Amino acid sequence: MKFGISYNTAFWGVDPDKIAAFARHAEGCGFESLFVPEHLGLYPGAAVGPYELPPTLPYADPLDLLGFVAAATERLMLGTGVLLLPYHHPVVLAKRLATVDVLSKGRMRLLTVGLGSLPGEAKAAGVDFASRGRRADEAIDVLRLLWGGGEDGVTHKGEFFAFDDLCQFPKPAGVTHLPIHVGGSSRAAARRAGRRGDGYFPGGMLDLEERAAQLDLARTAAVEAGRDPQALEYTRWGTGDMSAEQVAELDEQGVTRIVIGIAAGELEQQRDEMSAFAERFGLGSA
Repeated sequence: MKFGISYNTAFWGVDPDKIAAFARHAEGCGFESLFVPEHLGLYPGAAVGPYELPPTLPYADPLDLLGFVAAATERLMLGTGVLLLPYHHPVVLAKRLATVDVLSKGRMRLLTVGLGSLPGEAKAAGVDFASRGRRADEAIDVLRLLWGGGEDGVTHKGEFFAFDDLCQFPKPAGVTHLPIHVGGSSRAAARRAGRRGDGYFPGGMLDLEERAAQLDLARTAAVEAGRDPQALEYTRWGTGDMSAEQVAELDEQGVTRIVIGIAAGELEQQRDEMSAFAERFGLGSA
């Protein structure tokens, strides 16, 4: 089992010293990765399920934030949970992701993308909310096409994006393309993960039966697309106080990575919680 950790500036703020100290301590404790979320913008009444999001929450740009984290650490893998793919132009995004990967020496390897659930956010980004799934599918294809293209360039003509003989360098560090995990809590997300993703990272308050059905759906979709279903990584959320029994249960469900959320808001308490988790599961010590 791999263990990642999340950092949410919406709740813990954007103090660069605190972010750097948090990331360095997580790395010292032996956590594999650090994940950050994304919102481009909020508005009064914006809600995820039953939870209304105060419009002043300071969501930092995830890739700029991960570039900063990379500079403050040496080994910590970089992840998004999730990056709202339909709201990014894939030509620009491919360049940004490859740049972070090169400058971090190959650590931008846990990109997790989702569709977003706020219609007002889609409208502000100039994206038709109803077509964002198709837009995301095409964007994934464009990212991989650009990363894999050579000096002669690549051409794409799709529903949302088009270009001719386009070259884009630098390439990701030592790989043909960066892994793309798919986040979400719907069966459509599971199918997308199987057809196009390198991993599935479901969220939401789903029961065990629905989670099992979605994982099976992702693997079935992978087979139908001619892909190896066993190569699909399966990531789930966890908590800083979770027990060995809870981790074992997730392992039995096929989970390969757990990304934990820390309950404490102050840095010293966050460090204590990370250290206690690391000791409990033998990750190492800071």
